[in-house]
Amino acid sequence: MLMWLAQWLQGLSPELSFFRVFQYLTFRAVMAAMTALLIGLIAGPWVIRRLTALKIGQPVREYAMQSHLVKSGTPTMGGVLILLSIAVATLLWFDLSNRFVWIVLIVTLGFGAIGWADDWRKVVRKDPEGMRSGEKYLWQSLIGLMAALYLVFSISESSNARVLELFFNWVRSGFDVDLPPKAGLMLPFFKEVSYPLGVFGFVILTYLVIVGSSNAVNLTDGLDGLAIMPVVMVGSALGVFAYVTGSSVYSKYLFLPYIPGSGELLIFCAAMAGAGLAFLWFNTHPAQVFMGDVGALALGAALGTIAIIVRQEIVLAIMGGIFVVEALSVMAQVLYFKYTKKKYGQGRRILKMAPLHHHFEKSGWKETQVVVRFWIITMLLCLVGLSTLKLR
Repeated sequence: MLMWLAQWLQGLSPELSFFRVFQYLTFRAVMAAMTALLIGLIAGPWVIRRLTALKIGQPVREYAMQSHLVKSGTPTMGGVLILLSIAVATLLWFDLSNRFVWIVLIVTLGFGAIGWADDWRKVVRKDPEGMRSGEKYLWQSLIGLMAALYLVFSISESSNARVLELFFNWVRSGFDVDLPPKAGLMLPFFKEVSYPLGVFGFVILTYLVIVGSSNAVNLTDGLDGLAIMPVVMVGSALGVFAYVTGSSVYSKYLFLPYIPGSGELLIFCAAMAGAGLAFLWFNTHPAQVFMGDVGALALGAALGTIAIIVRQEIVLAIMGGIFVVEALSVMAQVLYFKYTKKKYGQGRRILKMAPLHHHFEKSGWKETQVVVRFWIITMLLCLVGLSTLKLR
């Protein structure tokens, strides 16, 4: 929005040429981060007071860690602060004609709405389980599949009209359309190597990445500050990939696919980093507010959607290794418990408690130790992911 305003002002008089700085992507990214950070820090106390006044407190399950019982009643649904900061900062600083930022915003807010409904049931209906998994997955799948069907054709096209035309051509051809190589699954550490997916393969992969990332971040959000800082780090690293793939010069030099328009995602990533750091100010131990599902589901979906657009799904799994391991720990725990209960009549557990961060708490680690060590691991994994830019 401000970029268009600056262009209009610049056209009024040659003396206003200094507004040209608004055309630079890096400048707008820095300003988006600062805007989101300031919005979060300024609005944070008011949001916390409102959540407290509305008695929107975090319910703690009966089987939860005993040390977490003191957190019962802490304001939750603080993710609305993150989403508000991201949305305002992004809308102010990105090119409003960019389709990629719009689709990421829509997916993020859509998953945020699902999380809001889930949290609302927890705090209003006093149901610690919230929205049932089947209903939650239904809405997640609907948004994920709609995003996948749009992105499968938009990766190689620059206009929405052309995307719609390709979709109808795909339907008329009996669902048989070849995608360009840059729409394939990119393999890190290899030059110009991608695995062709086809339309159905791309849609399935996109669905799994978006929905999987959303739920993985949600499962990780169990300790003060545990999820938000890795989101900031992974999102910032994805912003670097977006900047590179959106540049014809850098993408060619680094053997990455050139995707026109993807560079504008750097604005969203910067806003997400700023909003995340502002939220961490209030979410650090002992937390004054929790993000709730409204924040965790939305941020995870945002990371997954950005990774799909910049063709770095595998790199996302590397950099977001903490999210992956947390999700796998829950899956392994549940499957092993069901298997042993069926075989032996009594369920057994692999971990002392799932997700993984609770296992370490049960093993004697303090909450702050788990959080900071997971941050350090994420930082190392992000450096590994960024190294794939050059190590090919």
